[in-house]
Amino acid sequence: MAAPLLSAAPVVRLTKAFTTPYRNVVATARTCYSSKGIIDDSEVGEPERFSPLAKSIYEAGHHTTFQHAHFQFAIENASRHFIWSFLHSHPFYNSEQVSQRYVTVKPDTVLVPQLDEPALSVYRETVEKQFTAYRKLCGLFHAPVEAEFFRRFNRSERMAKSHQRTIKKKAQEAARYVLPVGTHAYLYHTVSAVTLLRYWRVADQLDTPTETRMIVGEMVRQLLEFDPEYNITLQEPLDKSVFPETEFYRTHTESLNGHATSSFREEFDAQLDGKWSRLVSWTSGAEELVASAVRETLGIARNTLSDDDAIRLAMNPAANSLLGESLNLTTVSKLSRALYHAHYTFRRKISHTADSQDQRHRMTPASRPVMMAHIDETPDYITPEIVLHSDEARRIYEDTMAASWEAVTKLRRLGVHDEWAGYLLPNAVSVRCTESADLLNLRHKHQMRLCYNAQEEIWRASRDEALQIRDLQPKLGQYLLPPCTLRNMAKAKPICPEGSRYCGVIVWKKDVQEYERVI
Repeated sequence: MAAPLLSAAPVVRLTKAFTTPYRNVVATARTCYSSKGIIDDSEVGEPERFSPLAKSIYEAGHHTTFQHAHFQFAIENASRHFIWSFLHSHPFYNSEQVSQRYVTVKPDTVLVPQLDEPALSVYRETVEKQFTAYRKLCGLFHAPVEAEFFRRFNRSERMAKSHQRTIKKKAQEAARYVLPVGTHAYLYHTVSAVTLLRYWRVADQLDTPTETRMIVGEMVRQLLEFDPEYNITLQEPLDKSVFPETEFYRTHTESLNGHATSSFREEFDAQLDGKWSRLVSWTSGAEELVASAVRETLGIARNTLSDDDAIRLAMNPAANSLLGESLNLTTVSKLSRALYHAHYTFRRKISHTADSQDQRHRMTPASRPVMMAHIDETPDYITPEIVLHSDEARRIYEDTMAASWEAVTKLRRLGVHDEWAGYLLPNAVSVRCTESADLLNLRHKHQMRLCYNAQEEIWRASRDEALQIRDLQPKLGQYLLPPCTLRNMAKAKPICPEGSRYCGVIVWKKDVQEYERVI
């Protein structure tokens, strides 16, 4: 791909696909109106015969026929920022992405745009500082991480040797906060045809339009090479001027100045009231609503099943053993779907790197920001707890944050577009947003993220959320618990499902209020 980059260009490969995807669109559409049964792909005829039907259903918005065919792409040299801002910003995908938590990040694996001097030197020198800090912090974090780790386990020579890989991973998990969001990743990414068509239509939206056009454009090119019949309905990308964010910033330039940004951040942070995640809206009467929905499912009256017993039947693993399963069965379980009706909304502030993991919970969506609209000259970042356990590490961390913001500010003053300057922001940069969820999917998220092995910030935010719901609606909130506690209640064995990754803490004997951790 021709690219305005000095670094390695993105690589996209279509690795798996339906054999005749577009003809399947027509076959599924015709099956809806067939008196002869299922229509096979081979029965749809030539394009001149089925094009009118395909265009008609597409233009009318009947797009479920386009969802059947899925395409798996292997993508390399894609920035973490692009993945966060675009690929993972919606619910209709599946990805398996290399982890910065568990894989050491190598030098020269970062997006570098074609910039004029002196901007290019500023960019390259800052990336070098960030990667140098990463390598130093990986070493400096080893001792405090090891000390915290062995507070949980009996320290012996055997244990020390067997756990050194885990200690290394936890050290680099914290060190990665200084790396730029422009750092490359590689991943498998699977989407339906309709999602890929949507990708192409909105490819010019903020934050990373150039990289998006490059990667999505190549995905579409390979789709058309594989099945040219998609040309029948493929639309060109919308002009960037039609996106409401772009038009707003064009007519409200004052919204992007430092004072406006600072005022927004102060206002948002004041609403958090010292929490990582603060409950700001919820379904009133949620306990009664869920209990009523359980009774409706069973077809029984209140005098047969009280609210407490109805909620217990749906949410207590001792009564609903499905909740002790590792495979999340709640969305396909009749009784569990009663939890859909309670909704909660949180405002929260976590780092870019933590939010990149949090957004993988696709059924707890958030309204994520235009990133550079939140950035002014003042460093604004999250600090992992372990940083505070080493004076030298703290100095390096804070110096790297200051250097990163200084570079972004300098690039802006040199006239570099925000799209390119934004790639220098560190993983630690704060992301402020509002997230909403129904109880069914929030319960599953908390089951995964209250585990002590979960990413630190998401764990802290989930703890805040669970405690706030428990205080407000205790009949429901008492069951927002980590996997080991739920499995213990269900009498499932082993209690901890993590095997060799066991955190070393008997969490199932603790109250959520007692949870604390450093690593």
